[in-house]
Amino acid sequence: MFNYPFDIVMIPLQILLFVFTMYFFIIGFCGMWRRSEKKITTPQKKFAVLVAAHNESAVVGQLIENLQDLNYPKDLYDIYVIADNCTDNTAEVASAAGAVVCERFDEEKKSKGFALEWMFEKLFKMEESGEKIYDAVAIFDADNLVHHQFLMEMNNRLCKGDKIIQGFLDAKNPYDTWVSGTFAIAFWLIDHVSHLAKTNIGLSAVLGGTGMCITLDVLKKHGWRATCLVEDMEFTMKSLTEGIKTTWAHDAIVYDEKPLTLKQSWYQRKRWAQGQFDVAERFIPKMIVAGWKRKDIRIWDGCIYLFQPYFLMLSSIFLILGYLQMMFGNFYTNIYAVMPSDIMTAIMIGQYLIPMIILIKVRARAKSWFYLLVYPLFFYTWIPIIFSGFIHRNEHEWAHTKHTRSMNYDQMKREEGRG
Repeated sequence: MFNYPFDIVMIPLQILLFVFTMYFFIIGFCGMWRRSEKKITTPQKKFAVLVAAHNESAVVGQLIENLQDLNYPKDLYDIYVIADNCTDNTAEVASAAGAVVCERFDEEKKSKGFALEWMFEKLFKMEESGEKIYDAVAIFDADNLVHHQFLMEMNNRLCKGDKIIQGFLDAKNPYDTWVSGTFAIAFWLIDHVSHLAKTNIGLSAVLGGTGMCITLDVLKKHGWRATCLVEDMEFTMKSLTEGIKTTWAHDAIVYDEKPLTLKQSWYQRKRWAQGQFDVAERFIPKMIVAGWKRKDIRIWDGCIYLFQPYFLMLSSIFLILGYLQMMFGNFYTNIYAVMPSDIMTAIMIGQYLIPMIILIKVRARAKSWFYLLVYPLFFYTWIPIIFSGFIHRNEHEWAHTKHTRSMNYDQMKREEGRG
């Protein structure tokens, strides 16, 4: 089997990559359907709706107006804007729109994770004093717009016993540029082949930074303590280690502003990569142990999720080595060259078929089908980003993403042809 000196290393690594590829591939197909569900339509739970905002005066007003128009009893939710280290008039705009504004200034602790932790403490103090009693928090970014049924869908999940819930991550501007368009396709894919798929088979979804819902009892009992560059993933893995999975609410839709330029998306994704490597290094060892102790496969699946950037790095290295073999001759055995052609054909067809199915499911406009043609280019830009994120994984300086796509909910529906 070992035809070359390097095979003793290269063959096991390729087998590992193949196993991971098949694992993600099989799970991905589980996101092509949805389980039937009888929903609870009686509003019961009370929400503190939190909007984290840093210099977001251009967009926060439209979100507050949108949130005030949700299909949920007004006495069962309050809107709070965390004006975090703002140097513009975000607080004034949010207050004029009708939100309760909580201003925070801290030159040392600047990330969204710190801002949320600060706000959770304020909510706990309110509860202790008897001012407000909430069942859960719903968390949004200031650039978002929210489907009118969002809180009703979260109420349904909470009434069924779920503690941590992620809503459907849609795009507010999927047709603005090829970058925002391919970014939207990436999110639609992840929504289905990861979050929905895993929920369908009993595994855990992963929080996505916005459109999140968490019960106050979980926050009080286990604490937030998620303050890195990807606080959503950190809290997901911390909770999963403690036996609490994240549930997916497919009809609780939040529309997020996607970057318009490759430069903007590059810096945003680099921050995500840095944060995921950071979380992976800190949580994979303890999650392996916790998975064994609890005999919980969901925790081990979380480890595999955290391993994804390493998987991409390793795949990229083999891609480069493949080109070198073409130029200079073989120096290791390529296992894919000797695998049954049917397996490779199925993988290749699936890579193209699944995205097309999902574009049909989300009723994407013709423009998205054009963006699908350039999607591979967007995907390959992840390769240098991942390596850069790995190199800078121990740097924790938070960088703000500027949002400028100002529109209200009705404008978005008209522009994007949404219902």
